Amino acid sequence: MEIRRIHPISLTIIIGTLFARMATFMTIPFLAIYLTSAKGVSPGYAGAIIGVSSIVGLFGSFVGGYLSDLYGQEKVMKYSIFIWIFVFVGFALADSVMMFFILNALNGLCRSFFEPSSRALLSKVTKPKNKLLVFNLRYAAINVGAAVGPLIGLKIGSSSSTSAFFVTAVVYTVYFIVLIAMFSLHSTNNSSDSSSNERVTMAKALRVLSTDRVFLFAVIGLMVGVCGYSQFSSTIPQYLAHSPFFQNGVEVYSYLIVFNAVTVLIVQYPVTRIGKRYSALISIMIGTLTTSIGLLGFAFFTSVPLLFLSIFVFTVGEVMMFTMTDLFVDQISPHDMKGLYFGAMGFTAIGGSFGPWIGGLMLEYFGYTNNFALFSVLTLFPLLGFPVLLYVKTLMTSTKRKVEFSL
Repeated sequence: MEIRRIHPISLTIIIGTLFARMATFMTIPFLAIYLTSAKGVSPGYAGAIIGVSSIVGLFGSFVGGYLSDLYGQEKVMKYSIFIWIFVFVGFALADSVMMFFILNALNGLCRSFFEPSSRALLSKVTKPKNKLLVFNLRYAAINVGAAVGPLIGLKIGSSSSTSAFFVTAVVYTVYFIVLIAMFSLHSTNNSSDSSSNERVTMAKALRVLSTDRVFLFAVIGLMVGVCGYSQFSSTIPQYLAHSPFFQNGVEVYSYLIVFNAVTVLIVQYPVTRIGKRYSALISIMIGTLTTSIGLLGFAFFTSVPLLFLSIFVFTVGEVMMFTMTDLFVDQISPHDMKGLYFGAMGFTAIGGSFGPWIGGLMLEYFGYTNNFALFSVLTLFPLLGFPVLLYVKTLMTSTKRKVEFSL
């Protein structure tokens, strides 16, 4: 069985990701609705609160990735998830709007430290021939959690209360304890690490990244793609919850999240096969176009079944973009800078931070009834990612830099 090829630490991270994302999707996707409905926050301000997580993550992921290379992925993961637990407790107890702003900033900081470290550790302990399997299992775990979490959140009223964050905190506590136990039982040392004993300094790291044009423009292309993708968790829930075109918009959004996650699980394997055949970069490029088409559907459709069709197309684009990103980064990054490159990819969070804010401003400007103008504008962002990524492909061809699958 393929599962036996996976290192115990990798399996722990994959399973932990499943339950942690389930707990997160039980609460965070409803935060924008809660802020606008229960707290009376304006759409623009709600978008800023949602977006601050990505803004903080933008800087935190680079530093977190560097620290994971310098001090080890285990230490960064343990400290960040420990603090994360108290952040979720804070969400459950928060009352003021400013407190939500601060807590979501801390949420983004913890995530930006934990995620690059965990992905770098997956790369470190996994044999090259198994990396595609491991990265895809992790992505599948994220989406299984995303399928179940919103249903639980809907049933327990996460759009009108923050008490569900206590459950999220408990789940992360269990994940923390299991990680500590697994780290003590299993070594994460990889024999290939001995090939480089030179400590990577911040100066060297910055110099490498600043001269790696392939990586820099890939980050820019994905950045605008993420800007469009972020509308799914910020602008779309506010639009559905307040638009007169829909009854029970919160419930519709919950089922759209579930449909999105289930669609990911269904299309992930065939899309991955296509990406394997034509390269990760081409898959990401096509994903930006497909995401744009799916988002544009909201400009034309107010029928719920047609919105599900739009989300299907949107999700196919999401899979094409994100299932290949980790593998793409893993294969273009130097061995002793895995954490740094995975962390620097966090600069795509610029799109995730400005996307919700821009979406909120567009909602205020166009209102909840002018869906054509609203989503026509927002569709432009992922669309702009395609020409940038096409330039990345040209750079790779001209420099004869190849990205191939290690299978």
